[in-house]
Amino acid sequence: MTATRAVIYLRVSLDATGEELTITRHREDCQRIAKVRGWAVVAEYVDNSISAAGKKRRPQYDAMVAAYARGEFDAILCWDLDRLTRVPRQLEDWIDAATERGLLLVTANGEADLSTDAGRLFARIKASVGRNEIERKGARQRSAAAQRAELGRPPKGTRLTGFSVDGKIIRAEAKVVRELFEKFAAGESIKGLTRGLTEAGVPTRRGGAWHPSSVREILTNPRYAGRAVYRGDVNGRTLAGAAGKRPIVRPEVFDVVQDRLADPRRRLNREGTDRKHLGAGLFRCAECDRPCSSFSGQRYRCRDAHVTRARTEIDAFVVRMARGRLAEPDLADLLPRTDSAEVKRLAAEVKRLEGRVARIEADYDAELIDGRRYRVATDKATAELSAARSAYARLAVPGVAAAVLSADDPVAAFDAAPLMIRRAVIEALCVVRIGKAPRGRRTFDPFTLGDSAWTGDTETWADAWRARGFPSR
Repeated sequence: MTATRAVIYLRVSLDATGEELTITRHREDCQRIAKVRGWAVVAEYVDNSISAAGKKRRPQYDAMVAAYARGEFDAILCWDLDRLTRVPRQLEDWIDAATERGLLLVTANGEADLSTDAGRLFARIKASVGRNEIERKGARQRSAAAQRAELGRPPKGTRLTGFSVDGKIIRAEAKVVRELFEKFAAGESIKGLTRGLTEAGVPTRRGGAWHPSSVREILTNPRYAGRAVYRGDVNGRTLAGAAGKRPIVRPEVFDVVQDRLADPRRRLNREGTDRKHLGAGLFRCAECDRPCSSFSGQRYRCRDAHVTRARTEIDAFVVRMARGRLAEPDLADLLPRTDSAEVKRLAAEVKRLEGRVARIEADYDAELIDGRRYRVATDKATAELSAARSAYARLAVPGVAAAVLSADDPVAAFDAAPLMIRRAVIEALCVVRIGKAPRGRRTFDPFTLGDSAWTGDTETWADAWRARGFPSR
């Protein structure tokens, strides 16, 4: 007589230690039953630390279902019915298999017998009770999560990079998060940030590799700006989990980053917002004062073609000038003042425009304006708000340029910085204007950049050179 071919299915919802101690106990009980019945165990399927609720995928369960469809076994051994499934629909599939193909299902507590109508009734009742427990647990968890968000407390569960599970700030990780926001606000791309983290050997919170998607998740999470979130929406509450301390990222920096992420050029993928060359969009034409763009043949050119100049020599000269300025002792004077009258004015303007956007939305909800007027008003107000936020951030937020300017060795910090950070530093130091090259001259002439000037200085570079006795041509 051929022994019944049996498989053992083992599952536990949460294995906190990862040692599979519960799985081991359940396996021993199932093996004991197989031995008593004289069944041959032909396979074992284990889903450790995986719930049987809802639509969550269980790889080993799916493999067992496929194996039964191929006719590879005749019986299932599991510790309890709810270890096999908590979904009535799945249970009905096994009941059909028992009544139509003679599948045997045995549990360690001896309660499941799908070969009888009473056993099938018990199984159905138990599956329904299990499903109800899941739904009640989900309702309790949602209610608790909503309450925590309303009180401004961080959600429980998987912690964010920079925070402990109870919402306290982890300084080393918070520093990484802060730099990501500041570098992206300064113009660095998500791919560039990901590459920088990988090259620097910075670990993720789980010790794995960085991906652009994980960087983007950080950049879009309002919790870093101290804003409470429930089901993906900001509820207007301030997080209280940091014991009254500042959030990891200043709200104005977070808002600037969101504006940049929402830039239509990024969504349409027609024009990247990060730059590949030092002066593209940064250096200006000395004739029309418009930004110069990168042009074919490694050149810079303004829109109206007043100047078309070799890029390499200009970049090298500007870098040399910037390094010289960074070495001067009065560099701290260039750091932004966060208490100036202009900063206060812009802060008030941001607050006014935020209120305006809120009023427009309230008028639309109250049906005081139609959809067309809502779109026109919203587009105008949000555009003004975005501009005000960016202007405020440039003055009120130290950012990555200030990190270089205030470094112990600003020149070394500048040399080690990636392209977008170098651009931010140069923008803080000076306005570079490119003039036409003299006819017939093959060597680079620094005076073609003579209309450039240092920040806060009315004297141009050419004026300073002449004052020091340098000939203009």
